[in-house]
Amino acid sequence: MSSQVRLSEPAGRRLLLVTAVGSGLVLLESTVVNIALPALGTDLGASMAGLQWTVNAFTLTLSALILLGGGLGDRFGRRRIYLIGVVWFGLASLLCGIAPNVEVLVVARALQGVGGALIVPGSLALIQDSFHPEDRNRAVGWWAGMSGVAGAAGPLLGGGLVDAAGWRWVFLINIPLAAALCVLLVAHVAENRDVEATGRFDVAGAVLAAVALAGLTYTLIQGPAGAWTMVAGTAGVAGFVAFLLVERRSPAPMLPLRLFTSRQFSVANLTSFLVYGALAGMFFFLPIQLQVTTGFSAWSAGLALLPLTALTLVLSPYGGELTTRLGARMPLVAGSLICTIALLLATRIGPEASYLGHVLPVVVLTGIGIPLITPAVTTAVLGAVDDRSTGIASAVNNGAARAAGLVVVAALPLLVGLPHGDGMNAAALDRGYDHGMMVCAGLFLVGGLSAWIGLPGPAAKPVRLLSRRHASATCPQLEPHRN
Repeated sequence: MSSQVRLSEPAGRRLLLVTAVGSGLVLLESTVVNIALPALGTDLGASMAGLQWTVNAFTLTLSALILLGGGLGDRFGRRRIYLIGVVWFGLASLLCGIAPNVEVLVVARALQGVGGALIVPGSLALIQDSFHPEDRNRAVGWWAGMSGVAGAAGPLLGGGLVDAAGWRWVFLINIPLAAALCVLLVAHVAENRDVEATGRFDVAGAVLAAVALAGLTYTLIQGPAGAWTMVAGTAGVAGFVAFLLVERRSPAPMLPLRLFTSRQFSVANLTSFLVYGALAGMFFFLPIQLQVTTGFSAWSAGLALLPLTALTLVLSPYGGELTTRLGARMPLVAGSLICTIALLLATRIGPEASYLGHVLPVVVLTGIGIPLITPAVTTAVLGAVDDRSTGIASAVNNGAARAAGLVVVAALPLLVGLPHGDGMNAAALDRGYDHGMMVCAGLFLVGGLSAWIGLPGPAAKPVRLLSRRHASATCPQLEPHRN
Protein backbone atom coordinates (compact mmCIF):
# COMPACT_ATOMS: atom_id res chain seq x y z
CA MET A 1 0.00 0.00 0.00
CA SER A 2 1.45 3.40 -0.95
CA SER A 3 1.87 6.12 1.64
CA GLN A 4 -1.21 8.08 0.60
CA VAL A 5 -3.68 7.54 3.45
CA ARG A 6 -4.67 10.84 5.06
CA LEU A 7 -5.55 11.32 8.70
CA SER A 8 -8.67 13.27 7.72
CA GLU A 9 -10.05 10.33 5.72
CA PRO A 10 -12.17 7.52 7.21
CA ALA A 11 -9.61 4.97 6.01
CA GLY A 12 -6.87 6.82 7.86
CA ARG A 13 -8.85 7.03 11.08
CA ARG A 14 -9.72 3.31 10.90
CA LEU A 15 -6.05 2.43 10.35
CA LEU A 16 -5.07 4.58 13.31
CA LEU A 17 -7.70 2.94 15.52
CA VAL A 18 -6.67 -0.60 14.57
CA THR A 19 -2.96 -0.02 15.13
CA ALA A 20 -3.39 1.94 18.37
CA VAL A 21 -5.74 -0.65 19.90
CA GLY A 22 -3.31 -3.48 19.22
CA SER A 23 -0.33 -1.65 20.66
CA GLY A 24 -2.49 -0.48 23.56
CA LEU A 25 -3.47 -4.07 24.37
CA VAL A 26 0.18 -5.04 24.76
CA LEU A 27 1.01 -1.97 26.83
CA LEU A 28 -2.11 -2.54 28.94
CA GLU A 29 -1.01 -6.09 29.68
CA SER A 30 2.35 -4.73 30.83
CA THR A 31 0.70 -2.66 33.57
CA VAL A 32 -2.68 -4.18 34.44
CA VAL A 33 -1.33 -7.39 35.95
CA ASN A 34 0.58 -5.65 38.77
CA ILE A 35 -2.65 -4.66 40.51
CA ALA A 36 -3.90 -8.25 40.26
CA LEU A 37 -0.79 -9.83 41.83
CA PRO A 38 -2.06 -10.02 45.44
CA ALA A 39 -5.39 -11.54 44.37
CA LEU A 40 -3.94 -14.14 42.02
CA GLY A 41 -1.15 -14.88 44.48
CA THR A 42 -3.69 -15.68 47.21
CA ASP A 43 -5.96 -17.67 44.89
CA LEU A 44 -3.18 -19.77 43.35
CA GLY A 45 -1.01 -19.95 46.46
CA ALA A 46 1.85 -18.28 44.61
CA SER A 47 5.20 -17.55 46.21
CA MET A 48 7.07 -14.29 45.70
CA ALA A 49 9.01 -16.06 42.95
CA GLY A 50 5.71 -17.00 41.30
CA LEU A 51 4.59 -13.36 41.34
CA GLN A 52 7.91 -12.29 39.84
CA TRP A 53 7.61 -14.84 37.05
CA THR A 54 4.04 -13.75 36.36
CA VAL A 55 5.41 -10.31 35.49
CA ASN A 56 8.73 -11.34 33.97
CA ALA A 57 7.64 -14.18 31.70
CA PHE A 58 5.74 -11.66 29.58
CA THR A 59 8.59 -9.14 29.55
CA LEU A 60 11.17 -11.83 28.76
CA THR A 61 9.67 -13.07 25.50
CA LEU A 62 8.51 -9.61 24.46
CA SER A 63 11.95 -8.02 24.88
CA ALA A 64 13.84 -10.95 23.35
CA LEU A 65 11.67 -11.27 20.24
CA ILE A 66 10.40 -7.77 19.47
CA LEU A 67 13.11 -6.95 16.93
CA LEU A 68 12.62 -10.31 15.23
CA GLY A 69 8.88 -9.58 15.10
CA GLY A 70 9.58 -6.36 13.23
CA GLY A 71 11.71 -8.20 10.70
CA LEU A 72 9.01 -10.81 10.11
CA GLY A 73 6.50 -8.07 9.38
CA ASP A 74 8.83 -6.34 6.93
CA ARG A 75 9.41 -9.60 5.05
CA PHE A 76 6.06 -11.40 5.09
CA GLY A 77 3.63 -8.53 5.41
CA ARG A 78 2.88 -6.30 8.36
CA ARG A 79 -0.86 -6.89 8.39
CA ARG A 80 -0.36 -10.67 8.22
CA ILE A 81 2.14 -10.78 11.11
CA TYR A 82 0.09 -8.25 13.06
CA LEU A 83 -3.02 -10.42 12.63
CA ILE A 84 -1.14 -13.55 13.70
CA GLY A 85 0.12 -11.65 16.74
CA VAL A 86 -3.38 -10.52 17.75
CA VAL A 87 -4.81 -14.05 17.44
CA TRP A 88 -1.83 -15.47 19.34
CA PHE A 89 -2.21 -12.82 22.04
CA GLY A 90 -5.94 -13.54 22.43
CA LEU A 91 -5.42 -17.31 22.76
CA ALA A 92 -2.59 -16.80 25.27
CA SER A 93 -4.85 -14.46 27.27
CA LEU A 94 -7.49 -17.21 27.38
CA LEU A 95 -4.89 -19.63 28.72
CA CYS A 96 -3.89 -17.05 31.36
CA GLY A 97 -7.52 -16.61 32.40
CA ILE A 98 -8.17 -20.32 32.90
CA ALA A 99 -4.77 -21.21 34.37
CA PRO A 100 -5.27 -23.75 37.21
CA ASN A 101 -1.95 -22.95 38.87
CA VAL A 102 0.87 -20.44 38.76
CA GLU A 103 3.08 -22.67 36.57
CA VAL A 104 0.52 -22.69 33.75
CA LEU A 105 -0.02 -18.96 34.22
CA VAL A 106 3.70 -18.26 33.79
CA VAL A 107 3.84 -20.29 30.56
CA ALA A 108 0.76 -18.49 29.27
CA ARG A 109 2.30 -15.11 30.12
CA ALA A 110 5.40 -16.05 28.13
CA LEU A 111 3.16 -16.91 25.16
CA GLN A 112 1.43 -13.54 25.57
CA GLY A 113 4.81 -11.88 25.22
CA VAL A 114 5.44 -13.71 21.94
CA GLY A 115 2.16 -12.34 20.60
CA GLY A 116 3.10 -8.86 21.79
CA ALA A 117 6.43 -9.10 19.97
CA LEU A 118 4.50 -9.66 16.72
CA ILE A 119 2.01 -6.84 17.40
CA VAL A 120 4.01 -3.83 18.56
CA PRO A 121 6.57 -3.32 15.75
CA GLY A 122 3.98 -4.07 13.06
CA SER A 123 1.58 -1.58 14.60
CA LEU A 124 3.92 1.37 14.24
CA ALA A 125 5.34 0.17 10.91
CA LEU A 126 1.83 0.23 9.43
CA ILE A 127 1.46 3.84 10.62
CA GLN A 128 4.85 4.86 9.27
CA ASP A 129 4.44 3.33 5.83
CA SER A 130 0.72 3.85 5.19
CA PHE A 131 0.15 7.52 5.95
CA HIS A 132 0.91 10.43 3.67
CA PRO A 133 4.25 12.05 4.67
CA GLU A 134 2.46 15.26 5.67
CA ASP A 135 0.26 13.36 8.15
CA ARG A 136 2.79 10.81 9.39
CA ASN A 137 4.09 12.65 12.45
CA ARG A 138 0.59 13.58 13.60
CA ALA A 139 -0.52 9.98 13.11
CA VAL A 140 2.41 8.72 15.18
CA GLY A 141 1.53 11.26 17.87
CA TRP A 142 -2.07 10.07 17.99
CA TRP A 143 -0.92 6.43 17.95
CA ALA A 144 1.47 7.04 20.84
CA GLY A 145 -1.11 8.97 22.85
CA MET A 146 -3.90 6.43 22.35
CA SER A 147 -1.60 3.50 23.12
CA GLY A 148 -0.21 5.32 26.14
CA VAL A 149 -3.68 5.94 27.55
CA ALA A 150 -4.37 2.19 27.40
CA GLY A 151 -1.20 1.38 29.32
CA ALA A 152 -1.72 4.17 31.81
CA ALA A 153 -5.27 3.01 32.49
CA GLY A 154 -4.01 -0.46 33.41
CA PRO A 155 -3.88 -0.09 37.21
CA LEU A 156 -7.35 1.47 37.42
CA LEU A 157 -8.92 -1.02 35.01
CA GLY A 158 -7.17 -3.91 36.70
CA GLY A 159 -8.34 -2.84 40.13
CA GLY A 160 -11.94 -2.57 38.97
CA LEU A 161 -11.88 -5.97 37.28
CA VAL A 162 -10.26 -7.70 40.26
CA ASP A 163 -12.79 -6.31 42.76
CA ALA A 164 -15.83 -6.77 40.52
CA ALA A 165 -15.15 -10.06 38.75
CA GLY A 166 -11.87 -11.56 39.95
CA TRP A 167 -8.27 -11.50 38.75
CA ARG A 168 -8.90 -13.87 35.82
CA TRP A 169 -10.82 -11.13 34.00
CA VAL A 170 -7.65 -9.07 33.82
CA PHE A 171 -6.71 -11.55 31.09
CA LEU A 172 -10.09 -12.67 29.77
CA ILE A 173 -11.07 -9.10 28.86
CA ASN A 174 -8.46 -9.28 26.09
CA ILE A 175 -10.34 -11.99 24.18
CA PRO A 176 -13.33 -9.96 22.88
CA LEU A 177 -11.01 -7.02 22.23
CA ALA A 178 -8.66 -9.20 20.20
CA ALA A 179 -11.59 -10.71 18.26
CA ALA A 180 -12.99 -7.28 17.37
CA LEU A 181 -9.53 -6.11 16.38
CA CYS A 182 -9.10 -9.06 14.02
CA VAL A 183 -12.38 -8.21 12.25
CA LEU A 184 -11.38 -4.56 11.85
CA LEU A 185 -7.91 -5.50 10.68
CA VAL A 186 -9.13 -7.84 7.94
CA ALA A 187 -11.91 -5.50 6.83
CA HIS A 188 -10.13 -2.15 6.82
CA VAL A 189 -6.34 -2.55 6.59
CA ALA A 190 -4.56 -3.46 3.37
CA GLU A 191 -1.40 -5.57 3.31
CA ASN A 192 1.86 -3.71 3.62
CA ARG A 193 5.46 -4.94 3.47
CA ASP A 194 8.98 -3.72 2.83
CA VAL A 195 9.81 -4.75 -0.75
CA GLU A 196 13.53 -4.30 -0.01
CA ALA A 197 13.49 -6.61 3.02
CA THR A 198 15.47 -9.51 1.58
CA GLY A 199 18.20 -9.96 4.20
CA ARG A 200 18.54 -12.92 6.56
CA PHE A 201 16.84 -12.98 9.94
CA ASP A 202 19.04 -12.91 13.01
CA VAL A 203 17.32 -15.95 14.50
CA ALA A 204 20.48 -17.02 16.32
CA GLY A 205 20.70 -13.61 17.97
CA ALA A 206 17.08 -13.75 19.09
CA VAL A 207 17.45 -17.26 20.54
CA LEU A 208 20.69 -16.41 22.35
CA ALA A 209 19.17 -13.20 23.73
CA ALA A 210 16.25 -15.20 25.10
CA VAL A 211 18.61 -17.80 26.64
CA ALA A 212 20.74 -15.09 28.26
CA LEU A 213 17.77 -13.19 29.67
CA ALA A 214 15.99 -16.36 30.84
CA GLY A 215 19.11 -17.72 32.54
CA LEU A 216 19.82 -14.45 34.31
CA THR A 217 16.18 -14.02 35.34
CA TYR A 218 15.90 -17.56 36.73
CA THR A 219 19.13 -17.16 38.70
CA LEU A 220 18.04 -13.88 40.26
CA ILE A 221 14.53 -15.04 41.12
CA GLN A 222 15.40 -18.47 42.50
CA GLY A 223 18.39 -17.28 44.54
CA PRO A 224 21.94 -18.55 44.88
CA ALA A 225 21.22 -22.07 46.13
CA GLY A 226 20.48 -25.14 44.05
CA ALA A 227 21.96 -27.02 41.11
CA TRP A 228 19.38 -25.69 38.64
CA THR A 229 20.29 -22.13 39.59
CA MET A 230 23.93 -22.82 38.77
CA VAL A 231 22.95 -24.37 35.45
CA ALA A 232 20.69 -21.43 34.60
CA GLY A 233 23.33 -18.87 35.61
CA THR A 234 25.98 -20.60 33.52
CA ALA A 235 23.63 -20.83 30.55
CA GLY A 236 22.75 -17.15 30.92
CA VAL A 237 26.39 -16.02 30.95
CA ALA A 238 27.32 -18.34 28.07
CA GLY A 239 24.28 -17.20 26.10
CA PHE A 240 25.22 -13.55 26.60
CA VAL A 241 28.82 -14.08 25.46
CA ALA A 242 27.64 -16.09 22.44
CA PHE A 243 25.07 -13.38 21.65
CA LEU A 244 27.78 -10.71 21.53
CA LEU A 245 29.96 -12.89 19.27
CA VAL A 246 27.07 -13.62 16.90
CA GLU A 247 26.01 -9.96 16.75
CA ARG A 248 29.59 -8.91 16.03
CA ARG A 249 29.87 -11.26 13.06
CA SER A 250 26.33 -11.18 11.68
CA PRO A 251 25.80 -9.25 8.41
CA ALA A 252 22.36 -8.17 9.66
CA PRO A 253 22.59 -8.20 13.48
CA MET A 254 19.59 -7.79 15.75
CA LEU A 255 21.78 -5.53 17.92
CA PRO A 256 24.35 -3.59 15.84
CA LEU A 257 27.27 -3.23 18.26
CA ARG A 258 28.71 -0.40 16.16
CA LEU A 259 26.10 1.92 17.70
CA PHE A 260 27.81 1.63 21.07
CA THR A 261 30.99 3.24 19.75
CA SER A 262 29.11 6.51 20.32
CA ARG A 263 29.59 7.67 23.91
CA GLN A 264 26.25 9.50 23.86
CA PHE A 265 24.40 6.40 22.65
CA SER A 266 26.04 4.19 25.29
CA VAL A 267 25.42 6.66 28.13
CA ALA A 268 21.83 7.29 27.05
CA ASN A 269 21.08 3.56 27.06
CA LEU A 270 22.83 3.08 30.42
CA THR A 271 20.72 5.91 31.85
CA SER A 272 17.60 4.40 30.28
CA PHE A 273 18.41 1.01 31.85
CA LEU A 274 18.79 2.58 35.30
CA VAL A 275 15.72 4.82 35.32
CA TYR A 276 13.33 2.36 33.66
CA GLY A 277 14.59 -0.38 35.94
CA ALA A 278 13.76 1.84 38.91
CA LEU A 279 10.28 2.51 37.53
CA ALA A 280 9.68 -1.20 37.01
CA GLY A 281 10.69 -1.92 40.60
CA MET A 282 8.36 0.78 41.87
CA PHE A 283 5.39 -0.42 39.81
CA PHE A 284 5.98 -4.01 40.93
CA PHE A 285 6.20 -3.28 44.67
CA LEU A 286 3.89 -0.31 45.23
CA PRO A 287 0.54 -1.94 44.23
CA ILE A 288 1.36 -5.00 46.36
CA GLN A 289 2.36 -2.83 49.34
CA LEU A 290 -0.81 -0.76 49.09
CA GLN A 291 -3.02 -3.85 49.13
CA VAL A 292 -1.22 -6.29 51.41
CA THR A 293 0.31 -3.93 53.97
CA THR A 294 -1.74 -0.72 53.87
CA GLY A 295 -5.09 -2.45 53.30
CA PHE A 296 -6.28 -0.84 50.06
CA SER A 297 -8.67 -2.78 47.86
CA ALA A 298 -7.52 -3.52 44.30
CA TRP A 299 -9.79 -0.75 42.98
CA SER A 300 -8.51 1.74 45.57
CA ALA A 301 -4.91 0.87 44.75
CA GLY A 302 -5.56 1.47 41.05
CA LEU A 303 -7.38 4.72 41.84
CA ALA A 304 -4.48 5.81 44.03
CA LEU A 305 -2.18 5.76 40.98
CA LEU A 306 -4.58 7.75 38.79
CA PRO A 307 -2.91 11.15 39.40
CA LEU A 308 0.35 9.68 38.11
CA THR A 309 -1.42 8.68 34.91
CA ALA A 310 -3.10 12.07 34.52
CA LEU A 311 0.07 14.06 35.16
CA THR A 312 2.08 11.91 32.76
CA LEU A 313 -0.42 12.47 29.95
CA VAL A 314 -0.91 16.19 30.62
CA LEU A 315 2.75 17.10 31.14
CA SER A 316 4.31 14.98 28.39
CA PRO A 317 3.96 17.70 25.70
CA TYR A 318 5.76 20.16 27.98
CA GLY A 319 8.51 17.65 28.69
CA GLY A 320 9.02 17.29 24.96
CA GLU A 321 9.11 21.08 24.50
CA LEU A 322 11.63 21.44 27.32
CA THR A 323 13.85 18.79 25.77
CA THR A 324 13.65 20.53 22.40
CA ARG A 325 14.78 23.83 23.94
CA LEU A 326 17.40 22.64 26.45
CA GLY A 327 18.60 19.35 25.05
CA ALA A 328 18.29 15.99 26.78
CA ARG A 329 20.65 16.33 29.74
CA MET A 330 18.91 18.87 31.98
CA PRO A 331 15.36 17.43 31.78
CA LEU A 332 16.70 13.92 32.26
CA VAL A 333 18.73 14.91 35.33
CA ALA A 334 15.81 16.91 36.76
CA GLY A 335 13.32 14.10 36.18
CA SER A 336 15.65 11.54 37.76
CA LEU A 337 16.18 13.69 40.86
CA ILE A 338 12.43 14.30 41.25
CA CYS A 339 11.77 10.56 41.04
CA THR A 340 14.60 9.92 43.52
CA ILE A 341 12.83 12.15 46.05
CA ALA A 342 9.51 10.43 45.27
CA LEU A 343 10.95 6.98 45.97
CA LEU A 344 12.54 8.14 49.23
CA LEU A 345 9.14 9.45 50.31
CA ALA A 346 7.60 6.13 49.26
CA THR A 347 9.37 4.42 52.17
CA ARG A 348 6.83 6.13 54.47
CA ILE A 349 3.98 4.05 52.99
CA GLY A 350 3.23 1.35 55.54
CA PRO A 351 0.41 -0.16 57.63
CA GLU A 352 -0.85 3.20 58.94
CA ALA A 353 -0.27 5.22 55.78
CA SER A 354 -2.89 7.71 54.61
CA TYR A 355 -3.52 8.50 50.99
CA LEU A 356 -3.18 12.30 51.18
CA GLY A 357 -0.21 12.38 53.52
CA HIS A 358 1.83 9.43 52.27
CA VAL A 359 0.73 8.07 48.89
CA LEU A 360 -0.30 11.19 46.97
CA PRO A 361 3.07 13.02 47.26
CA VAL A 362 4.84 9.97 45.80
CA VAL A 363 2.36 9.66 42.95
CA VAL A 364 2.46 13.39 42.11
CA LEU A 365 6.24 13.67 42.11
CA THR A 366 6.60 10.55 39.95
CA GLY A 367 3.98 11.95 37.58
CA ILE A 368 6.10 15.08 37.21
CA GLY A 369 9.39 13.21 36.78
CA ILE A 370 8.32 10.69 34.13
CA PRO A 371 7.35 13.27 31.45
CA LEU A 372 10.80 14.83 31.87
CA ILE A 373 12.62 11.51 31.54
CA THR A 374 10.89 9.84 28.60
CA PRO A 375 11.31 12.40 25.79
CA ALA A 376 14.82 13.23 27.03
CA VAL A 377 15.95 9.60 26.83
CA THR A 378 14.47 9.24 23.34
CA THR A 379 16.13 12.47 22.21
CA ALA A 380 19.53 11.47 23.58
CA VAL A 381 19.40 8.09 21.86
CA LEU A 382 18.22 9.38 18.48
CA GLY A 383 20.60 12.35 18.61
CA ALA A 384 23.55 9.97 18.80
CA VAL A 385 22.94 8.28 15.43
CA ASP A 386 22.35 9.31 11.84
CA ASP A 387 18.88 9.40 10.29
CA ARG A 388 19.36 5.98 8.67
CA SER A 389 19.84 4.33 12.07
CA THR A 390 17.07 5.99 14.10
CA GLY A 391 14.71 3.02 13.83
CA ILE A 392 17.13 0.43 15.17
CA ALA A 393 18.53 2.89 17.74
CA SER A 394 15.08 3.49 19.20
CA ALA A 395 14.33 -0.24 19.14
CA VAL A 396 17.58 -0.99 20.98
CA ASN A 397 16.64 1.62 23.60
CA ASN A 398 13.21 0.05 23.96
CA GLY A 399 14.85 -3.33 24.44
CA ALA A 400 17.20 -1.90 27.08
CA ALA A 401 14.25 -0.46 28.98
CA ARG A 402 12.35 -3.75 28.96
CA ALA A 403 15.46 -5.72 29.93
CA ALA A 404 15.95 -3.31 32.83
CA GLY A 405 12.46 -4.04 34.12
CA LEU A 406 13.10 -7.76 33.72
CA VAL A 407 16.35 -7.67 35.72
CA VAL A 408 15.15 -5.34 38.48
CA VAL A 409 11.89 -7.20 39.13
CA ALA A 410 13.89 -10.45 39.24
CA ALA A 411 16.68 -9.15 41.48
CA LEU A 412 14.98 -6.77 43.87
CA PRO A 413 13.19 -9.25 46.18
CA LEU A 414 16.45 -11.20 46.55
CA LEU A 415 18.45 -8.05 47.26
CA VAL A 416 16.05 -6.74 49.92
CA GLY A 417 15.60 -10.08 51.67
CA LEU A 418 11.96 -10.83 50.90
CA PRO A 419 10.99 -14.42 51.73
CA HIS A 420 11.16 -16.59 48.64
CA GLY A 421 8.22 -18.77 49.53
CA ASP A 422 5.60 -16.29 50.78
CA GLY A 423 4.61 -13.27 48.73
CA MET A 424 1.72 -12.25 50.99
CA ASN A 425 3.49 -11.95 54.37
CA ALA A 426 2.62 -8.35 55.32
CA ALA A 427 5.37 -7.82 57.92
CA ALA A 428 8.13 -9.23 55.72
CA LEU A 429 6.77 -7.39 52.69
CA ASP A 430 6.79 -4.07 54.56
CA ARG A 431 10.46 -4.43 55.50
CA GLY A 432 11.45 -5.54 52.01
CA TYR A 433 9.38 -2.80 50.39
CA ASP A 434 11.22 -0.05 52.29
CA HIS A 435 14.59 -1.42 51.22
CA GLY A 436 13.33 -1.89 47.67
CA MET A 437 12.26 1.74 47.40
CA MET A 438 15.70 2.80 48.64
CA VAL A 439 17.34 0.69 45.94
CA CYS A 440 15.07 2.15 43.26
CA ALA A 441 15.80 5.67 44.51
CA GLY A 442 19.49 4.86 44.17
CA LEU A 443 18.97 3.69 40.60
CA PHE A 444 17.26 6.98 39.75
CA LEU A 445 20.07 8.94 41.36
CA VAL A 446 22.81 7.03 39.51
CA GLY A 447 20.83 7.40 36.29
CA GLY A 448 20.71 11.16 36.75
CA LEU A 449 24.44 11.28 37.50
CA SER A 450 25.30 9.24 34.42
CA ALA A 451 23.24 11.62 32.28
CA TRP A 452 24.91 14.67 33.85
CA ILE A 453 28.41 13.29 33.30
CA GLY A 454 28.01 11.57 29.94
CA LEU A 455 25.47 13.51 27.88
CA PRO A 456 26.19 16.76 26.01
CA GLY A 457 24.98 20.07 27.37
CA PRO A 458 22.25 22.35 26.00
CA ALA A 459 24.54 23.75 23.28
CA ALA A 460 24.15 20.52 21.33
CA LYS A 461 21.31 20.58 18.80
CA PRO A 462 18.53 18.19 19.95
CA VAL A 463 16.90 15.76 17.58
CA ARG A 464 13.34 16.43 16.46
CA LEU A 465 11.01 14.03 18.24
CA LEU A 466 8.49 12.02 16.27
CA SER A 467 5.92 12.92 18.88
CA ARG A 468 6.21 15.31 21.78
CA ARG A 469 2.90 14.08 23.16
CA HIS A 470 4.13 10.74 24.38
CA ALA A 471 5.49 9.76 27.76
CA SER A 472 5.31 6.18 28.88
CA ALA A 473 5.67 4.98 32.42
CA THR A 474 7.02 1.66 31.21
CA CYS A 475 9.30 2.10 28.22
CA PRO A 476 10.38 4.64 25.59
CA GLN A 477 8.74 5.05 22.21
CA LEU A 478 9.49 2.24 19.78
CA GLU A 479 10.18 2.94 16.13
CA PRO A 480 10.08 0.18 13.52
CA HIS A 481 13.29 -1.67 12.82
CA ARG A 482 13.88 -2.67 9.25
CA ASN A 483 15.90 -5.80 8.75
